[in-house]
Amino acid sequence: MTEPAPVFTSGIDHERLTSQLRFVLEVDKLKRVLRRSLLIDGARRENSAEHSWHVAVLARVFAEYAPAGTDIDHVVNMLLVHDIVEIDAGDTYIYDQAAVSTQAERERAAADRIFALLPEDQAVWARNLWDEFEERKTPEARFARAIDRLSPLLANWHTEGAMWRQFKISKDDVLKNVKLISEGSEPLGAYALALVDDAERRGYLSRN
Repeated sequence: MTEPAPVFTSGIDHERLTSQLRFVLEVDKLKRVLRRSLLIDGARRENSAEHSWHVAVLARVFAEYAPAGTDIDHVVNMLLVHDIVEIDAGDTYIYDQAAVSTQAERERAAADRIFALLPEDQAVWARNLWDEFEERKTPEARFARAIDRLSPLLANWHTEGAMWRQFKISKDDVLKNVKLISEGSEPLGAYALALVDDAERRGYLSRN
């Protein structure tokens, strides 16, 4: 891991700043992690850092479709940290059952290592956000997961089902993930369902 540059500023806790810098430098590696989703224009695969930024923007834009009383600031914070574990664990394709079976274990180990780079108070804050997202027990976590699932759905539709067709993904496969969107937002779930129906009509999904 790249070490932070020395700092000689007065009036600052150097040990705390060094921990924060180590974490900041570490999360830069998220830019290297390629996902299966393509960019909307189909030019290339997106990376996990781009995905995290994009879903945070989507949460802001689609805030009106969240359940009443949902704390969107909290949702955005969750989305900004939810994929940091992929630095160690890699991106797990949701239709790869073998990879999904080991995902939780790999990602927990990554969370243990990466968030611990922060000063203790910030490490607890970040880890709690990540755990909340994974457990999906709060309205904020369910809405965050809905946004996270909607993003690749949009990308697949706009690229004419490029990844769906490559991996022979069926409508039934995709509908399992639409269920998570509906759990977090009924309006976005209804939109996602209509999008999947349209994708089937257009031949973007496998008929096997």
